[in-house]
Amino acid sequence: MTDAANSPQPSSANYAFAADVPVRWSDMDAFGHINHARMVTLMEEARIQWLLSAGDEYSPLIKGAMIVHVDIRYQAQLRHEDSPLRVVMWIKKFRSVDFTIGYEISSALAEPDQKPACVASTQMAVVDIEEHRLRRLTELEKSYLKAWSRS
Repeated sequence: MTDAANSPQPSSANYAFAADVPVRWSDMDAFGHINHARMVTLMEEARIQWLLSAGDEYSPLIKGAMIVHVDIRYQAQLRHEDSPLRVVMWIKKFRSVDFTIGYEISSALAEPDQKPACVASTQMAVVDIEEHRLRRLTELEKSYLKAWSRS
């Protein structure tokens, strides 16, 4: 779900992109908070919004990135009533064939200075889809990733 809160340009707020993602009733577990596996899906929905905002120029990076590693640390519970979630993302680092996205996740209704309920990262490797092998980031892709790095 894209809305006015999404920022397709690097922001001065110390993160690169913010996406508001609605929490569905099916995202909840028996204890009333967001299920861990569903949190990964909500992160994916936010990441797709960000990657699609890049435009056709970066299409190979968007279509050829696969998840290598996911790390999630919960600092507070998130529940259905916290919907939508505000997922802010930035590039933590990049190397020759991969990059790592950082996330801070809170309720979009939370105070701006409130500690995020969840911090996470996904390491993404870039793949040549036709050749079925890792490929190196191009200079254009590296400059794009650098522009989205946290200051």
